[in-house]
Amino acid sequence: MLPAAAAALARGEPAALVTIVRASGSTPQRTGAKMLVYADGRTLGTIGGGCYENDALGRAREAIRSGTPALVRYDLNDDFVEESGLICGGQMEVYIDPIAPAPRLYIIGAGHVGCHLARAAADAGFRIHVVDDREKFANTERFPAAEAVVVDDIAAWLHQAELPPSAYVVVVTRGHTHDFDALRALAARELRYLGLIGSRAKVARVFDALAAEGMPVECLDRVHAPIGLDIGAVTPAEIAISILAELIAVRHGRDVSAIAMSSGRRVRSLAKAATHDAVSALPAPPPSTPAR
Repeated sequence: MLPAAAAALARGEPAALVTIVRASGSTPQRTGAKMLVYADGRTLGTIGGGCYENDALGRAREAIRSGTPALVRYDLNDDFVEESGLICGGQMEVYIDPIAPAPRLYIIGAGHVGCHLARAAADAGFRIHVVDDREKFANTERFPAAEAVVVDDIAAWLHQAELPPSAYVVVVTRGHTHDFDALRALAARELRYLGLIGSRAKVARVFDALAAEGMPVECLDRVHAPIGLDIGAVTPAEIAISILAELIAVRHGRDVSAIAMSSGRRVRSLAKAATHDAVSALPAPPPSTPAR
């Protein structure tokens, strides 16, 4: 079972290891029995079959989604077990341990914040991918820990890229237009985390423009924006730390809504629906705009 779990990690596939850690009385399997559960519901091994194994499978899939382990007690005299004919008369405890590969972090924007974030996030166990349209900033010299550094038109690359649902994506480009284009390509996707840097005013303008184009409100509501935890960060390095703190919290299933910069955010800044004119109103970044 452990080699199969290691193989899943090597493939970048999340799973959960379900282990009987205590058994007493009459039970189909004894302490130490294991079952590996994949995110799509496939299993390898067994903890005894029946309704309780099916219940454990469902809990394991939830643990994969949340990243939170669980200890579950089963009384094999329970009604849901009796209905399956498995009247064993015993009790057992099952530990469900989600095992996740190092998550991919896509940093969209290779400026100062992106550079600091890549360094810190690599040390925290994220697999770094950087995307920017400027080779001067997006290169292996500035991002030595990155698995991939892409120099391409940001919007074009994002529209054709296949990002896994387990991916974390941070949009920290150098201007409103690039942020808007990136979010347009990403907001409707299933991602573990999507965050956008910027002031509340900027975030509201970008969201209004996307809503005017027909982006569903529920897609925008999943975006962490403004990004990061509210720790009073000012410098690029401090901002990167605040972002990383939020990424780590999401990775471990923690609720940081009370201290997130996005706390209290409204999807739209206007009471009425925005018009398509909001899109054209987005200013292009001036040539002298400093890189983030």
